[in-house]
Order: sequence, then structure tokens, then C-alpha cells
Amino acid sequence: MNILFAASEVAPFIKTGGLADVAGSLPQALARLGHDVRVILPLYDRIGEDWRSQMTYLQCFHVHLAWRTPYCGLFELKKDGVTYYFVDNEYYFKRKDIYGHYDDAERFAFFSRAVIESPGHLGFWPDVIHCNDWQTALVPIYLLEERGVVPELANAKSVFTIHNIEYQGRYGRELLADLFGLADGYFHEHMLSYYGDVNLMKGAIYAADYVTTVSPTYAEELRYAFYAHGLEGVVADNAHKMKGILNGIDTVRYDPWRDKGLSKLYNAKQPQGKKACKAALQKMAGLNEDPHVPIIACVSRLVSHKGFDLVVDALGGIMDMNVQMVVLGTGDWKYEEAFRNAAGQYPGRFSAQIMYSDAFSTAIYGGADLFLMPSISEPCGLSQMIAMRYGTLPVARETGGLRDTVIPWNQFTGEGTGFTFANIDAGDMLWVLRQAVELYQGDTKAWKTLQKNAMTTDFSWDRSAGEYREIYGWITGK
Repeated sequence: MNILFAASEVAPFIKTGGLADVAGSLPQALARLGHDVRVILPLYDRIGEDWRSQMTYLQCFHVHLAWRTPYCGLFELKKDGVTYYFVDNEYYFKRKDIYGHYDDAERFAFFSRAVIESPGHLGFWPDVIHCNDWQTALVPIYLLEERGVVPELANAKSVFTIHNIEYQGRYGRELLADLFGLADGYFHEHMLSYYGDVNLMKGAIYAADYVTTVSPTYAEELRYAFYAHGLEGVVADNAHKMKGILNGIDTVRYDPWRDKGLSKLYNAKQPQGKKACKAALQKMAGLNEDPHVPIIACVSRLVSHKGFDLVVDALGGIMDMNVQMVVLGTGDWKYEEAFRNAAGQYPGRFSAQIMYSDAFSTAIYGGADLFLMPSISEPCGLSQMIAMRYGTLPVARETGGLRDTVIPWNQFTGEGTGFTFANIDAGDMLWVLRQAVELYQGDTKAWKTLQKNAMTTDFSWDRSAGEYREIYGWITGK
């Protein structure tokens, strides 16, 4: 089967969040199943020379974007059985940041047109075009018309994946024709119309042949207004063609037996190296070097929907226990300041690393004992799976992918891979944290069993890729 995977960011070339990890790993897993998989993404200025030097220039053409005909160059790079196409236009993509510009609507409309028009110039006949989040939401809509114009798209079907429904691509109606090049016939309740505006994600949900989300629980949660950000009715209307498929992680990249960023390698069968990693983390974070004190860690954007109001409210209770804590990330000033103050109040016990660092995050995954994820909403989450891979047990709220991946400890059977709580409540979170700390300090055998359970859980992409292949088969008949 021929699959064209379109995403606004793809690891390892360019990354700001979990979408890039998915777009980097899923196509490779599909290629291993024997499919011809090609990935298309913008050629951002931040994509380094080490990657550019491996690219081959293919051709250029002019896309059709309403009354505009902007230049589009295509570069190719082949890696790990996948062909990558980079869409070049310096006016749109030669910028410091990849998102957050005044003309993002135009930038990603151009990219969507490039996705649709490239197969005709490349002689590639995709069976499926798999799009991701609002930046590619116009692709399934454009495909409705272009199937009858571009021979290579005649039999193409579309899949649209919602990674985070909070970001929908909502713009004024006046952009419909002038910018997006779409007729007024697309402005109705079962396509782009949304309270007088254009909503690109809504249109993609209706236009796509199939819609997926990044975890089964998130698919269920989107039926409710609390999680769906106004699109719960749209989700209900399209429930017949929607499914939640849990993301995986790159189990080669995230492997404590091979990760050169760790001070000492270890795995489930030989876990002794984690002690050295803990000592290294304590030194790196400025914590007291004590192997017997559990370290609670957070690696996250410091924003409200990640549950940091709960963490701030419970901070005193957390530090009343015999624990250490390290927080790595940036975000809202109020959380950054709260954690800086905690570092001053609890020297040697609390470390506030207000930054993002791959090296520091690796040290945390390898050296911490507990990984706190109290998210209000978490479509899938990758951090909890990475933490478990490294034997760092998650304490997570039961939402989205956290609920699907973290099996709560059962004190009677010894089963579990972490600790969970259901309510959005600082007291409930603190109670579960105490339970985890007491297990760490009082029952070494049970703790090691949980660690082994977590480290041996299969979070690879193979299972998820099989589910996507099944969906592709449903919509194409292949």
C-alpha cells in the first residue's frame, strides 16, 4: 500500500512536541510492515545542515492557493526505509519559530496545497494520505476536489489524526475564498462553518474518510464538552468513523541498555545501573546525594492543563515527606516562580530547572524513582511510557493516554506499572504520592516487581502500526 504521511513537524528533523515523535516513528513502523511510506513536511530554517547535506533536490513548481501561485521546491531524503519530502518556500518557512506567526493560516494552507499537488509532480499514487492536526486539516478537504483533477489522487483516501483538539485552526469566514481558495459551498454545518467562523479541524473531521485520536480513552473523552473544546457535537456526529489508537514510543532510542546519555546502562534483568544514574542525577540537580531518599520528578511544559495547580497546592505536603523533587521545564510564570521559591525553601531537596534540556531529561528518566504527571487532559502522553521504560514509576491522573498506559498498583496481587488517581484534586494526588513513597521505603521487593513490570511493558509502535494498517484496509478495500 502507498501511504503519504503529512505532518507539520517530524522527528528527528524538527520537533516541538509529541506530534513529531509520532510522525517520526509511525511511518517507520508501517514501512517495516512492507508498505511504501513517504512523509512530507515543511523545510524549516531550523532543520540543520547535517540533514540538509543528505537531501537531494528533486524539482520545483507553483502551487495553486486561491489567487496565489507561490513557489514550491521539493527535496528528498531517504532514511530507515522511509522517503521524506521537504517542502521549500523561504517566505513561509525561513523563520526562527515554526508556529505562532500572524500568517500561520496562509503558511499551512500553502503546505496543505503542496501535500495535495506533490503526488502529481512526483508520479506517486497514494492509496492513503494520513494528515495530522489542524496544520494539515485542509488536505482532506482539498482532496475532495482534487481526486477528480489529479490522476494520481483518483483512488486516494484520507485519514485525519487528532493529536490535541484544543488547537483547531479557527479563522474568520473572509479567509474561505481569498486565502484557502474554497467556495462558499464549504461553509455549512457539516463542513467548515463554526459560529460564523471557519474551523479547519472541524472540516477535516467531516471530510476525512476516517478519523483517529492518539489513545482510546481520549477518543471517549472527546464526546464531552470538558475535553472537546466545543467540538463534542462534531465528534458525536462522526463517531462511526472514529477510533482511538494508542501511540507508541521509539524503543530503540529510549532504551536504558543503549542510552549513551546515562551515566551507567541497565535493564530489567540487570537493574543495578539505575543506582549510579540516581547518584548522577542528584549531583547534576544539586540535590543531597542520598540513595535511600526517593526522587519525584516532573518533565513537562509548566501549564495549567498539565495539572501544575495541583502540584503547587500540594507542594508543602509533598516536601513534608522524606523525598526529593526535581522539575524540568518552562511555561507559565506563576509555576516557574513557585518552583524557584520551592528550591530556595528546600535547598538540597528541591531542584527547579526552568529550561528544557535533552541531557537533563535523560538523566531524570534514568535517575528518578517516581514520575509525576497530574494532567487535567493528556491526549496520549509519551513521558509516562518513557519513564516506565527506564524503571521510573509514574504517578498519573486517569485521563487520556495516561489511563490507557499506567496500570495502577494492586497491593493484593502485586500487579501494576505505577500509581494513579482519578479526581482533579490535590489531596487525592498527595494521597497516592504518599502511597508510592511508603511502598518505596517499606517494601523493596514489591517496588522492584513494579519496576520490572513497567520496564518490560511493550510500548513499541508495532501494535499501533497494525491497527493503522487495518484502518487503511477498511477505507481502501486493500
